[in-house]
Amino acid sequence: MATIASSQAEQQSEQISRRRIGCPAWAASYLQATPLILILGFFFILPIAMIAVVSFWDYDFAGLYPAFLTMNYTDTLGSWVTWKTYLNTLKFTVIVWGLTLFIGFWVAYFLAFHVRRTTTQMILFLVCTVPFMTSNIIRMISWIPVLGRNGLVNSALVQMGIVPQPIEWLLYSDFAVVLAMVHLYTLFMVTPIFNTLMRIDRSLFEAARDAGASGWQILWNVVLPLAKPGMAIGTIFVVTLVMADFSTVQVMSGGQSASVALMMKNQMSLLQYPAAAASAVVLLVVVLLMVAAILRIVDIRKEL
Repeated sequence: MATIASSQAEQQSEQISRRRIGCPAWAASYLQATPLILILGFFFILPIAMIAVVSFWDYDFAGLYPAFLTMNYTDTLGSWVTWKTYLNTLKFTVIVWGLTLFIGFWVAYFLAFHVRRTTTQMILFLVCTVPFMTSNIIRMISWIPVLGRNGLVNSALVQMGIVPQPIEWLLYSDFAVVLAMVHLYTLFMVTPIFNTLMRIDRSLFEAARDAGASGWQILWNVVLPLAKPGMAIGTIFVVTLVMADFSTVQVMSGGQSASVALMMKNQMSLLQYPAAAASAVVLLVVVLLMVAAILRIVDIRKEL
């Protein structure tokens, strides 16, 4: 009764304050959302709109010229180099997504179902986040003494007699790019999957065991379907990060591989800002289509 009375008193006080201000209820909601709308509009929508506008401008070595030309888009979409670069980027995306999904699911599964104490779960999860306390560049560079020609891996393989000479493709190759990306982005897959698995009702496992289901049947028919929202969220994180990554490709491939983001970075280095803006718009559309496809397959609203 006291709770009901207090809530009624709060509602009455809100109504009185609205009457004093003279603001209707529907307008109050919009006023409360105005700061967030302004922040999103200024720091998110406005930059994207500016990129879209600049993508139609003309340019030369002397400067930029406001215009409305589709030349930048025709040059971008009509070049076989662009298509080859997109295919290479999609190749990295699919491989990294598959590896991070596999590793991330089993790490999250272990933390959620095989570590009983909450304190131990948090400690192990924090251990996983320790490498992320440094920058991406430092984490990438740390692979060079491990995978280099005279690095730890090659030295161990040669001394053990497994290979007669150092393996060249361990570093400055597509293998090194994929390995570094998996190292960088696996946590973005672990976190949402772990959050989803922790919400699963454990009584479902007991019911499945009572029905005669084996451990693998429980995993396939109970855990995986309920983990799909977390897997979808992790997929969105990984896909968007890999598609927009240029530093990993540049450092770990030694300039021998290409990506869309690296192509945009090179265009900006040459002061070709409208061409880079057109590439950015195309990349944004591609990523949004990929995210829309993921959302069509899996409903993630339960996790939001």
